[in-house]
Amino acid sequence: MTPTLPPSQWTFLTNHTHVLLCLVRQPDATLRQVALEVGITERAVQRIVRDLEQSGTLTRTRTGRRNSYAVNTGFALRHPLEAHRSVGDLLALLAPAPGATPSG
Repeated sequence: MTPTLPPSQWTFLTNHTHVLLCLVRQPDATLRQVALEVGITERAVQRIVRDLEQSGTLTRTRTGRRNSYAVNTGFALRHPLEAHRSVGDLLALLAPAPGATPSG
């Protein structure tokens, strides 16, 4: 489990990005698991997942009693400063494929 940060500290990435990264790494994670990993409430994760689904960034598939999530890697990032990049570009940087070494 990821240690929580003191309230006075900030991070470069949003909770939307953190949730997306968790679901990329573990597509069948429960929202409770994601909430614990990100350090936010389960209700906040539900809202973020709904935002990501409504935007077309994330697709949910029901498998029995569980959900599985898939990311649309071709989806363009939303802010004008990074709109020339895709979600896949972001994930390639932050969540490289297993066995890949990050460039530096």
